[in-house]
Amino acid sequence: MEINWNDFEKVEMRVGTVLEVNDFPEARNPAYQLKINFGPEIGLRKTSAQITKRYSKEDLLGRQVVAVVNFPKKQIANFMSECLILGAVGPKNDIVLLNPDFKVENGLRVG
Repeated sequence: MEINWNDFEKVEMRVGTVLEVNDFPEARNPAYQLKINFGPEIGLRKTSAQITKRYSKEDLLGRQVVAVVNFPKKQIANFMSECLILGAVGPKNDIVLLNPDFKVENGLRVG
């Protein structure tokens, strides 16, 4: 499906730094709960991510990630997700996170 440039511009992808990682035992599939700092304009957002196959909690702390920050909030079990971390999804839901090659300012827009 092809989209136009105006549609793409509506998707607000930003860089943020993972500040906190917790287990999420209530999730249907193995997942973490993450708290991410997207800088002063957007602030802190939380999300859940099914990335336990490839990443430990220690791997994620301090890591910069790319996320969509303008989706509506989504209830996942007893948790409210406020953004969507982006990653390449391989076979059997093996996810590799997207991230900048170099450390950048939190909140920078990806486009």
